[in-house]
Amino acid sequence: MSTDNEMLQVENLSKTYTSGSEEVHAVQEVSFNASAGEFLAIVGPSGSGKTTLIAMIGALLTPSRGSIQINNQRLEELSQKKRTHYRKKNVGYVFQANNLVPFLTAKENLLLISEIGGVKKKVARNRVDKLLEELGLSKRKNALATDLSGGERQRIAIGRALMNKPDLILVDEPTAALDSERGQQVVRSLIQEVKQRQVLGIMVTHDLAMAAQADRVLEMKDGFLV
Repeated sequence: MSTDNEMLQVENLSKTYTSGSEEVHAVQEVSFNASAGEFLAIVGPSGSGKTTLIAMIGALLTPSRGSIQINNQRLEELSQKKRTHYRKKNVGYVFQANNLVPFLTAKENLLLISEIGGVKKKVARNRVDKLLEELGLSKRKNALATDLSGGERQRIAIGRALMNKPDLILVDEPTAALDSERGQQVVRSLIQEVKQRQVLGIMVTHDLAMAAQADRVLEMKDGFLV
């Protein structure tokens, strides 16, 4: 049962892949709800279905069965064109490999997302400057991505995810390549942005210490939520 402030409802969600003559049940009958301003962590061993789950929520994968509803919009009912629009406008992604463009500066990496999203240049520049300040990276705005530390690159990746003001931030193993201190800093930055902007954040992680900072921890095993 959903309440007024719940922005995400996942119901009986399943994803099955066919591998030769075998079926692989990556996600099985997963159901949960989440609200704006909430930061969730999804934990579990490799192969438990964590990344497949958030890929479906982010409309990167189509469910085999079940329903995903975000802000009263059912993803499985969207056309391919509308799914693309949803990904561009409603979802921010932070991946384990931060995927910054190495020959662009920190600021240029953020502006690139606005160009793709069709944001006016003046609006985009103002937004970039504000984001860099919030993330403590104003002094590094003109540094090439290759000259940033691992923690700085991940914070730029967070900024990039926030550029188009998404409702939902999906984060896949953001601290895997960082030491503990920098990892904690990145997760704190993520949580701060989620709370401040009243968006929904969902993080996949193997690191239980990082997960412990979340509002709720969901555990997956063999495709099921346990």
